[in-house]
Amino acid sequence: MTSPRRKIFVLDTSVLLYDSSAIYNFEEHDVAVPITVLEELDQFKKGDHVVNLQAREFIRELDRISESDPLSGWVPLDGESHGSFRVLAEERASQDARSLFGSAKNDHRILNATLALTEREPGREVVLVTKDVNLRVKARAFSLRAEDYETVRIDDVEHLYSGLAEVELEEPEPVRRLFQEGGLAPEEAGVAAPVANQYFVLRAPHASALAWFDPASGRLAPVQKGSAYGIKPRNAEQTFALHALLNPAVPLVSLSGKAGTGKTLLALAGALEQRRQFRQVYLARPLVPLSNRDIGFLPGDIKSKISPHMQPLWDNLNVIRHQFDDKAGEARRIDEMIESEKLHITPLAYIRGRSFSNIIFIVDEAQNLTPHEVRTIITRAGEGTKMIFAGDVFQIDTPYLDARSNGLSFLIDRMRGQPLYAHVNLEKGERSALANLASRLL
Repeated sequence: MTSPRRKIFVLDTSVLLYDSSAIYNFEEHDVAVPITVLEELDQFKKGDHVVNLQAREFIRELDRISESDPLSGWVPLDGESHGSFRVLAEERASQDARSLFGSAKNDHRILNATLALTEREPGREVVLVTKDVNLRVKARAFSLRAEDYETVRIDDVEHLYSGLAEVELEEPEPVRRLFQEGGLAPEEAGVAAPVANQYFVLRAPHASALAWFDPASGRLAPVQKGSAYGIKPRNAEQTFALHALLNPAVPLVSLSGKAGTGKTLLALAGALEQRRQFRQVYLARPLVPLSNRDIGFLPGDIKSKISPHMQPLWDNLNVIRHQFDDKAGEARRIDEMIESEKLHITPLAYIRGRSFSNIIFIVDEAQNLTPHEVRTIITRAGEGTKMIFAGDVFQIDTPYLDARSNGLSFLIDRMRGQPLYAHVNLEKGERSALANLASRLL
């Protein structure tokens, strides 16, 4: 007999499009999926976006589970620590969401399936799990318990690791010694418990310095303002970002910040500066369909369909190219790299599943990736590969993610303090005075 302490979690489509393995993340509790969810997943299985991949993976897993047992009843999931699984086909309950809300849309069918299950299992707690805020609100109107799917969720995203800190010093002596000796013990600069590759602005009366904590030496080292392929940093944050991008001891870098702070431009300039050290430079970004419509709805061939999504990357490349005269060697080298595909700009979906060796790989708009997708990309890094993730954790373009659950936030939170990782949050906009004014006031 099933223990009444074991809950039943009903998952909607948004959860499975976020994490195809979600049914295995509820410990000993049972998991159910309304048949309407399977119908919706069938519509998502074709395409190159992250959600399409998740839909296909879950459908394959469901096929495996159902080979020996019908899903109309409870089927034990693999492993002793998991509960059972079933598909809910019954949608008749004493309360009818379709009548109350005046439509037979899929969300209301999912609510009805959950209501029917609650009536069939009076001694057990039934919880609807969905990443759709509106569906959670509707469920609570029927006194159903509804929760977000929070297997990966950052509690305090407002105070996410920034990668840098300012330190006020009472006297300039530590700054002088930092430059004179080329390094300084953290405690001598008033820095307590620094983490690997963390950056610092040291301010003293009549003196200041930029520094970073070198995990190899355990000391603070000075950061000199440099440049990369004609691009010069305009503030301390950009100087730190460029240092991380050019540091050969750091194969994983993330840059966060609002639009106009220079994330993508710096990443691309840093990659071009190091072009001789890598076999190829990949610049990719996830495709986010407009109004949830796939790029197949756009006119033209595949290049025409993808071009609007990739244009921001070409814009940044043109900014770098225009630092030089058209006849300059640097400008010609960019053209040659594009023609030979040593520099390759492509949608992220078109390189999924590959392994990367001796490549510098930049992922733009990384906040639109799930934690699962970020993990998958990084685990494909081979020898000699450097990976750079850039994005704004507060500018999410997909309905299944938010600031607390997107892949970029997950990466920053989990990798903090690792010797192979560096992160810089850029706050100061450098696009133009007008752009900064609009960002501040509008």
